[in-house]
Amino acid sequence: MSMDYSELFSLSLPELGRIANRITLEKCGDLVTFVADATINYTNVCTSKCRFCAFYAKRKEEEFTLNHEEILKRVEKVVKLGATQIMLQGGLNPELKLKWFEELFSKIKSSFPQIHLHSLSPPEIHFLSELEGLGYRETLSRLKKAGLDSLPGGGAEILVDRVRKNLSPRKCSSEDWLKVMKTAHDLGIPTTATMVFGHVETDEDILEHLLKIKELQNETRGFTAFIPWTFHPGKTELEFIEKASATRYLRVLAISRIVLDNFRNIQASWLSQGFEVAKLALFFGANDFGGTMFEESVIRATGKDFKPATFEEIVNAVKSVGRRVARRDTYYRILEVF
Repeated sequence: MSMDYSELFSLSLPELGRIANRITLEKCGDLVTFVADATINYTNVCTSKCRFCAFYAKRKEEEFTLNHEEILKRVEKVVKLGATQIMLQGGLNPELKLKWFEELFSKIKSSFPQIHLHSLSPPEIHFLSELEGLGYRETLSRLKKAGLDSLPGGGAEILVDRVRKNLSPRKCSSEDWLKVMKTAHDLGIPTTATMVFGHVETDEDILEHLLKIKELQNETRGFTAFIPWTFHPGKTELEFIEKASATRYLRVLAISRIVLDNFRNIQASWLSQGFEVAKLALFFGANDFGGTMFEESVIRATGKDFKPATFEEIVNAVKSVGRRVARRDTYYRILEVF
């Protein structure tokens, strides 16, 4: 399509949907996928104290850090529910050194060898690297050897430093986030990419974020998927900001599909949008329904109602809009067609 990408923001929502849906069907057909997963948030102790976060401990008495045994119990619980992917993410806690994560990953892999560890994030890797005085390559290599399979795209927010200095001044820069991802890709560690919007960003910032992700994907082909979702202001320093509308979400989702022509998979976010909007997302560029989220604490901390999704709920939701549906693994390989 011969157009300046910035012009996409002025197109009507139906037109954007039409373009994005055509691209999705050409790339992926009408099959919508999902993964059985859980996010275990292992600590709320965090030196970053981002303005958009409701999860980190504001007072000493609110702090928690799960020990290895507690984490293993939670992994066992969600494995029994059918989880194939575990995401371990938490605050930037200076008490947790690289060895803590190496031992944890080894224990999980030893007890649950079938589990895919899709864990940590670029800010956590950056923080660990600085804490240990190591480069990204050595930090990631050691974690990979211990059992890390892939890296989620958390902590990207918006990859524009003017925005990051406003939202999360103590977190890694845009350049650092991209360097961690490039290093992971170079080491054969696949990753996802994300974007959180609906706070202090402009349309131009969103486009800059997408183009930075696209450029790295052109270089490495290491991203398996892109997941945009909206900021939830509840119980954060930014709770005065009005939550982004469903139409804004669908607009940005469709633009992401159009701009990121080197990504096959774009995830809908039922967790941030609810099932009804997530079903609409399947006509605005998404070919994946995300995960079951058998466990999650960060979105819950904003006060948003949350309960895990069952296989049946996701399957029924996707089929209700006339799309086929299948359960996948983290690499988007089909495990079960419904």
